[in-house]
Amino acid sequence: MLRRAILLAPKKEAFVRQKPHLIIGTIGHVDHGKTTLTSAITTVLAKTGQAKALDYFAIDKSPEEKLRKITINATHVEYESPKRHYGHIDCPGHMDFVKNMITGAAQMDGGIIVVAANDGVMPQTREHLLICSQIGLPALVGFINKADMVDDETCDIVDMEVREQLEKYKFPAEETPIVRGSALKALEGDAAYEQKIVELVNKCDEWIPDPPRNTDKPFLMAIEHVYEIGKDKKSVIVTGRVDQGVLKSNSDAELAGFSTKKPTVKVTGIEMYHKTLDECPPRRLGRC
Repeated sequence: MLRRAILLAPKKEAFVRQKPHLIIGTIGHVDHGKTTLTSAITTVLAKTGQAKALDYFAIDKSPEEKLRKITINATHVEYESPKRHYGHIDCPGHMDFVKNMITGAAQMDGGIIVVAANDGVMPQTREHLLICSQIGLPALVGFINKADMVDDETCDIVDMEVREQLEKYKFPAEETPIVRGSALKALEGDAAYEQKIVELVNKCDEWIPDPPRNTDKPFLMAIEHVYEIGKDKKSVIVTGRVDQGVLKSNSDAELAGFSTKKPTVKVTGIEMYHKTLDECPPRRLGRC
């Protein structure tokens, strides 16, 4: 987070790097269970101290999202596996909010394509796979959700449909791991389906590669959101993902893209998931 002329709130927890950090997320058709799966991942991993459990409405937080019960804005959560620290982006699936989905997907190092077993591949399943292919996402893991609602033969057919679409959009169809489960059942505490969530996270560890991190190049971060705070509106917070280079707290940064002139600002604090950082290396989501 880049901040200008504002100090970080006191006593904020510091982020401690103990594992490699990766940004992944859930993509797929509307109502196929992406947000429920995100909630299930945090809830199951919270039992082993690897996440903070978040229910559905802690992820879809806005009044309109709660009213319509669909994801509108890409939401960021965090959790850990035995191998990695993950930033997770829950993307909207509705066709009206594909712009927000692109914003989220552009920040990912890998993704989880969610397909409901009772629906199969749908229009936004294909659209999201196309977008991920076009932005160069290196790897996807499949999750066939709502497997408790259909028989094994139907799951087999959906599995084949997903692999056909993966091949169409230039992802390795046969090698890509696809897990069958039920996010809702996992949230309800069904032990068998909780294990499927653990299996999914393990498949992400195994299949999604660590991205290259260009620490030797000049710092570059595409700004996702801008927030003006304070009575005078002169204090600014920006959020985004670092593409290259390293930014340190209390250093100067240039703002490019608004005009030929590049104004210089002072970075007074850096955060990731509401935890402070001394510096921000590439492939991390942060705010300054």
